[in-house]
Amino acid sequence: MSHAETPRPSANVTLPSDCAIVITRTFAAARADVFDAWTTPARIADWWDPRGLPLAACEVDLRPGGAFRFVPQGSTTARAFSGQYREIVAPERLVFVTPGPSPGAHTVGTLVFDEHDGVTTLTITMAAASRADRDALLRHRVDLGTIQTLEHLAAHLAGGPAASADPSRRPPA
Repeated sequence: MSHAETPRPSANVTLPSDCAIVITRTFAAARADVFDAWTTPARIADWWDPRGLPLAACEVDLRPGGAFRFVPQGSTTARAFSGQYREIVAPERLVFVTPGPSPGAHTVGTLVFDEHDGVTTLTITMAAASRADRDALLRHRVDLGTIQTLEHLAAHLAGGPAASADPSRRPPA
């Protein structure tokens, strides 16, 4: 790597307990902007899908008890990602619950946005109901999908091409 190049931030995945997955990544953006990108439907629709496609639908009722629903496009097998917000402390913290892998179980997602000198560290904690549920999430590659999604978020925050303007991100006709 030459001196002119800087290392590209990447996500770090850890398993701090039997039920938790923690993914941490930094962004060269203010935390208010990163938080806004996680909570504004038009912005979420641009970067959320790990495949790089804009969402077909993005619904957000940003209040404790409010629901969200993100619907991928271009695949008949892709499921909507949906849940309910539990806690919103803009621009510091976002907590939501989603259905877990086993019937009746839930996974709690906690996002913490920490800014220092214009760089935001996002820490995502996924707390599953059991070790079996955590392991099921890992078998479904939630870690890799989240890492790819965060790459799209980084491009979005850096002012990369909007999904609708980038032909490589459009679903096939």
